[in-house]
Amino acid sequence: MPYPTLLSPLTLGRTTLPNRVLMGSMHTGLEELGDWNRVATFYARRAQGGVGLMVTGGMAPNREGGVFPGAAGLYTAADIANHRTVTTRVHEAGGRIAMQILHAGRYAYGRDCVSASALKSPISPFAPRALDEAGIEAQITAMVTAATRAQEAGYDGVEVMGSEGYFLNQFLAPHTNHRTDAWGGSAENRMRLPVEVVRRIRAAVGPDFLLIYRISLIDLVPNGQSWDDIATLARAIQSAGADALNSGIGWHEARVPTIATSVPRAAFAWLTARLRCEVTIPVIASNRINTPEVAEAILAGGQADMVSMARPFLADPDFVAKAASGRATEIAPCIACNQACLDHTFAGKLTSCLVNPAACHEAEFTAPQTPPKRIAVVGAGPAGLACAITAATRGHQVTLFDKAPVGGQLNLARQVPGKEEFTTLVDWYHTMLARTGVTLRPQTATQADLAGYDQVVIATGVTPRDPALPGQERALSYIDVLNGAPVGNRVAIIGAGGIGFDVAEFLTQTAPSPTLDPALWRREWGIGDPAETPGGLTPPTPEPPARQVWLLQRKAEKPGRALGKTTGWIHRAALQAKGVLMLGGVSYDTITDQGLTITRNGIPELLPVDTVVLCAGQLPERSLADALLAIGLTPHVIGGADRAGELDAKRAIDQGTRLALTF
Repeated sequence: MPYPTLLSPLTLGRTTLPNRVLMGSMHTGLEELGDWNRVATFYARRAQGGVGLMVTGGMAPNREGGVFPGAAGLYTAADIANHRTVTTRVHEAGGRIAMQILHAGRYAYGRDCVSASALKSPISPFAPRALDEAGIEAQITAMVTAATRAQEAGYDGVEVMGSEGYFLNQFLAPHTNHRTDAWGGSAENRMRLPVEVVRRIRAAVGPDFLLIYRISLIDLVPNGQSWDDIATLARAIQSAGADALNSGIGWHEARVPTIATSVPRAAFAWLTARLRCEVTIPVIASNRINTPEVAEAILAGGQADMVSMARPFLADPDFVAKAASGRATEIAPCIACNQACLDHTFAGKLTSCLVNPAACHEAEFTAPQTPPKRIAVVGAGPAGLACAITAATRGHQVTLFDKAPVGGQLNLARQVPGKEEFTTLVDWYHTMLARTGVTLRPQTATQADLAGYDQVVIATGVTPRDPALPGQERALSYIDVLNGAPVGNRVAIIGAGGIGFDVAEFLTQTAPSPTLDPALWRREWGIGDPAETPGGLTPPTPEPPARQVWLLQRKAEKPGRALGKTTGWIHRAALQAKGVLMLGGVSYDTITDQGLTITRNGIPELLPVDTVVLCAGQLPERSLADALLAIGLTPHVIGGADRAGELDAKRAIDQGTRLALTF
């Protein structure tokens, strides 16, 4: 059997699971839509894919505990009935599902937020009210009531969220608990609230209902919990009645990345392994586990009893089924980009997935079977690949033309340190082209080549925009640089969009990439050991930059403001650590042998650089599309060829997939 440990049964409490895969909690926004059939479809689809146990997105125990006004919870009999729709569908599909109880505390985005102390979070404009004794009792009661309502709604269990800097974690850490009463001060007092919550939930739901506690193993904030605090809490939570402990890593306000693509795979499993030595109930590893191989290695190596993966089930609901049937190479990979999941969540939009736009939109990505057609797709970048593979899956005869390697500009992205996961995406596309029978023509398509097809799709991507700078014949394009062109020791990058940041990271990073060297990555970000420093922070010690880089933009604002909502700060911090000078409000005058002359604040300035790299935007490559239109044909134009903005792979894949469903 492939992955013998991963796919072996596991008993949590009195519940036996068919495998050791947990679909971890993630907020999708589906529950807030009020369309409970849609919620049920999302979870049932993943139950059909064979996951051992799912945990819902966090459900608020009361209004003040919701992550935002109107956040979903179980407040009324109608709520219970709605949730029963979900649990019934999941059980009919052969799955098991637990509800996460999440009280946001000071992270709640509203004026009624509460916490251990009246300390405002740096990621919220609202200062919480410090709870008195009666207020604490009310919050405990609300969480216990949420658990009993979950049981009534047909859930197999609950997960109590005690990590990520949420309410219970706020009581645990001296960073946010400045109390001097019986709920603060000593570690014993600070852990009193989560232990009491678990104890009372167990008493209320009985022994057969699954109870998981999400425990913070490293807070990654100053004055966080020590390892002794964490281990003592783990044992107390076990004694209070928990069936399993799930690993929580870092607070939302921490200035250390924990789940982005630049984080090494299984970067925090060493902490779960240490936790496993402290308790006798099963422990669950989490964060940046995205392949069956990584999961199997964690389990077989004794680091955990179970693994939690959340976003990989957005990318592919059949993750477990494919692994079990020897088709692991067909698993659509989660590349941890955050672009359609967390970025959407924090922007108040419905979650989806860059790799799989059908996630959370399942009903929109179905189509009736149609007679087979002959379809030509020109361009093997993300848009063309998504269209070709989807169309071939539906039974159409698809020919894909491109003289360049499969993947298009994904092949440039994967050269950037921290974006190695893009290689897995390109590999997956190769697998799926072969699996679905797409005919690949490694050539430039001509009008004659496209004659006789029922549908023609132009996905020819983008071409770099010409900034028309005096002396630019001395410059390199970002394509040249990422393809390995020689670059000097002092570099000016013109354009500070996503590509400019990628090029800056490429040019400043020395080998090996920290993403492929966990010890180096921890040093770069200042991740220590909570057994040595409460909270687990140490001074960052980044490697010296390979080059001096200036990153420039015309807009008179801080470079990087338009980067991803949940990842932009990571890129900015990484470049700051490498000494990159990021300048806005720059006009470019001329490129000479002496360097790049710019004007800033009305003052001319010479940057004494050896190399200038042009990242000044892109334009749609539409020459073939325009030629076809000129002779009366009407091709479909998608991806960068349709709209070039920032090489948006999320939009391109969505567009290509949706188009293929219309054929």
